[in-house]
Amino acid sequence: MKAVLARNFAPLDALQLADVPAPPLREGEVRIDVHACGINFMDGLIVQGKYQLKPPLPFSPGAEVSGVVNEVGAGVSGLAPGTRVLAFTGYGGYAQQIVAAAWRVIPLPASMDFTTAAAVPIAYGTSYHALKDRAALRAGETLLVLGAAGGVGLTAVELGKLMGARVIACASDDAKLRLCREYGAEVTINYAAQDLRAAIREHTGGRGVDVAYDPVGGASAEPVVRSMAFGGRYLVVGFASGEIPKIPLNLLLLKVSSLVGVFWGAWAAAQPAHNAANFAELLAWYEAGRLRPHVGASYPLERFRDALDEVMNRRARGKVVLTVR
Repeated sequence: MKAVLARNFAPLDALQLADVPAPPLREGEVRIDVHACGINFMDGLIVQGKYQLKPPLPFSPGAEVSGVVNEVGAGVSGLAPGTRVLAFTGYGGYAQQIVAAAWRVIPLPASMDFTTAAAVPIAYGTSYHALKDRAALRAGETLLVLGAAGGVGLTAVELGKLMGARVIACASDDAKLRLCREYGAEVTINYAAQDLRAAIREHTGGRGVDVAYDPVGGASAEPVVRSMAFGGRYLVVGFASGEIPKIPLNLLLLKVSSLVGVFWGAWAAAQPAHNAANFAELLAWYEAGRLRPHVGASYPLERFRDALDEVMNRRARGKVVLTVR
């Protein structure tokens, strides 16, 4: 089978498309013929050895896929060959086949195509867990989203609106912010052109925000921490800027606010039943027409470099997807 291969932890240009053996199937696992794979910032970090997960070499990047079950291992129930599925795998997805633990595999609604499905697991799984389980976002609260037009950021905007929050979307250009308004943002802030803290003060009447969703890190973090409302929750989701911010802890004391870590993958592994319930809610919303996953670009497997480059250089609007079959 064809797969994008990382033979060492190295720069992205060392990745190669190669012929490799199909992965073995073990008890409790499912073999999937991959049709599409979502691209994530973490893919580029894993390949370079800069992520907390370091797969055994050689490996393929790609943390989320959609496709059709080819074969099931011993002990697997509820899934059968021919079932259309999505799966969150951590790595291995830039390939024509993948093997995943059965708890990581979810049947698709009949109305969801493979490209859309590949955009769902990590972005929606992360954002719904963050807003529902970690922040306990309530209707009527103000939610601020940094990197709001990116793969996870746009889902936070969409879900925040669906959960009844007033959403403030922050991004680096006006075209991205127009997309955020289409997905429910009531207020938009261009933090490349505006003073972020002053804009938050203006749009909240000086009160600040109840929940902040930050997949970016970097220079925007401290101004937002300083702009939290009393009892606010700051969600630490990721560091797409490449810079891990250093926050003066006295700011939390003064606002009685919280820094809240969000590591959806580790939580899902520890709480598979709760995670499955979250996805049941998300897919029901999709079938009811209340969620619209946004795929901003798709590339064939052979153009994996272009797909990764778009995500790693923060040009993506919504999700970028590889089409494998």
